[in-house]
Amino acid sequence: MDFLEPFHIQMVGVAVALVVIVAAAAYFSSKKSKKGCLDPDNFKQFKLVKKTQISHNVAKFRFELPTPTSVLGLPIGQHISCRGKDSQGEDVIKPYTPTTLDSDLGHFELVIKGRFKYQPGQVRAFGMLAGGSGITPMFQVARAILENPKDKTKVHLIYANVTHEDILLKEELDGLAANYPDRFKIYYVLNQPPEVWNGGVGFVSKEMIQAHCPAPAADIQILRCGPPPMNKAMAAHLDALEYSPEMQFQF
Repeated sequence: MDFLEPFHIQMVGVAVALVVIVAAAAYFSSKKSKKGCLDPDNFKQFKLVKKTQISHNVAKFRFELPTPTSVLGLPIGQHISCRGKDSQGEDVIKPYTPTTLDSDLGHFELVIKGRFKYQPGQVRAFGMLAGGSGITPMFQVARAILENPKDKTKVHLIYANVTHEDILLKEELDGLAANYPDRFKIYYVLNQPPEVWNGGVGFVSKEMIQAHCPAPAADIQILRCGPPPMNKAMAAHLDALEYSPEMQFQF
């Protein structure tokens, strides 16, 4: 199952054959440009020498600099712009911050994550774990699924917030639940619920995931999007419940 639009992976896949990738500095510093290998005005080519798969949708790419003692010359915290072609052959430019420093001579590395791509019917069901404004990509995916009459995919959403007033898109989400009762289920969780409340209370737990999301299987996918602490906790819950890395995707 391919849920990731292979923009960068495919771009580098092409680059493997050509053994080059193009990158340009996203900053302007005459002192740094003299020392380093980047040109703030023009894209330059660097040879791909190693690819390390970190997870099913994340990989680390090492690029060779002109000499063994060359440095990239990028200020700490800044990014470079990488140019390549997506799966449709269109030019795409994306910013990335290298994981290496100028103390790493002769090369630089980028950690690149694949993008989520949905195709109708690619899974039997989605589980969604959202917190706060992390509902926005979930809502978009859910609408695309439910409003497609040919798509029979089911969606199970757990949406966590602090208070009832924090729930975003509640009217729209309740509308989806009312219009597609057999295909869309939503379970709200509040850390500080009102006196009258029939949803979950506290933080999203393993038990809530077991009760309201599809069980681990080859034809399901669990999506998660929320604040970093929530994402970390959800990843731990999913691992403990034996959802494989291929069954998980984090926006």
